[in-house]
Parts: sequence; C-alpha cells; structure tokens
Amino acid sequence: MALVNYGTKEITFKLVYYGTGLGGKTTNLKVIHSQLSPQTRGELVSLATETERTLFFDFMPLDLGTINGFKARISMYTVPGQEEYNKSRKLILRDVDGIVFVADSNVTRNEENHISLNNMMENLKEYKLTLEDIPWVLQYNKRDLTTAMTVERMEQELNHLKVPAFEAIALDGKGVFATLKAITKMMLQRAKGED
Repeated sequence: MALVNYGTKEITFKLVYYGTGLGGKTTNLKVIHSQLSPQTRGELVSLATETERTLFFDFMPLDLGTINGFKARISMYTVPGQEEYNKSRKLILRDVDGIVFVADSNVTRNEENHISLNNMMENLKEYKLTLEDIPWVLQYNKRDLTTAMTVERMEQELNHLKVPAFEAIALDGKGVFATLKAITKMMLQRAKGED
C-alpha cells in the first residue's frame, strides 16, 4: 500500500521494474529521467557494475502533483536482473504498489523471461502477495530486433492474467511512457479504492 504521511500531506507509491538482466529496466528509467523536467523528477541513482549492469537497483522519484490535497509521487526502482542478486530483488519488492515486468522480446531470452517472472512471483510470496493482489503490466521490450518473438507468442507465454501489455523499444523511448502512464493510472485507481 502507498506510504501516506498525513503530517506533510504526501503520498508515495513504490513502482518496481522487474525482468531479466539486460532486458531494458534501467533504460526505461533513463528515458523517463531524460525526458521529464527537473521540477517533476528527482535524481536518478544507479548502482552499476563495471560492465554497466545494475548491481543493486536504480532509483528515481517522480512528482505527480497534487491529488485530493496530497502531494503525490512515485518512487521508481529497478531490480538487478542477475539471479545471484535475488536477495536484493526480494528486498526491493517490499511494500511495492505496482510492477512493470520488462520482458526481452529476443527469442533467445524466452526462457529467461519465464524464469524471471516465476522468480518475481516467488519473491512476492515472501510478502504474502500474488500477482492478483497488485497492479502490474507487461512491457515487451526490444521490438526492433529481427529475432523478436511475435507479440501473440509473448502474450500466450507470459500474460496468463491478461494484464495490460505494451510493445516497446526502450532505447528509442518507444512505449516507455505508455507503460508508465498505464501502471500509474492503475496504482492511483487502487489507492482511491482503498480510501
């Protein structure tokens, strides 16, 4: 559930980008950060390895303005894609309000997409959550690859719950904001339903 501070009249949603290593999670945050005005976004903090792979997480706050008298913002995180950092992945999911699962469209990454999605579901169980309990969307990234799977195949293999899914080429910014807009709307609707 969103963090509500009645003293300061602030509400903060936690959004996590989850998926395989090198699938485009960090690229999504970099694109969002680069295209928003400094007044609406905070600093992008990235803890990366020497090979530019995310080690622990990326973090960026995003100001949504005022909603029902509360200053609203989203704290956006990515998880490390590498399996050896599962403890970090699990910790980042604590108190999550929404998830963007970034699936790599490359046919050679199909199994990794499944492993990562199953890993996410297992890690949510740690907090007594299932994918039915939380707003989430799928992003089919790297649609420009010649080895990209068809959207129909990705839908059939990954979207068993029929959540909103978006095609993206995160490097070019395509689909990044459509994905963000959809998950933000879902988180806000859920918060209004819990009032």
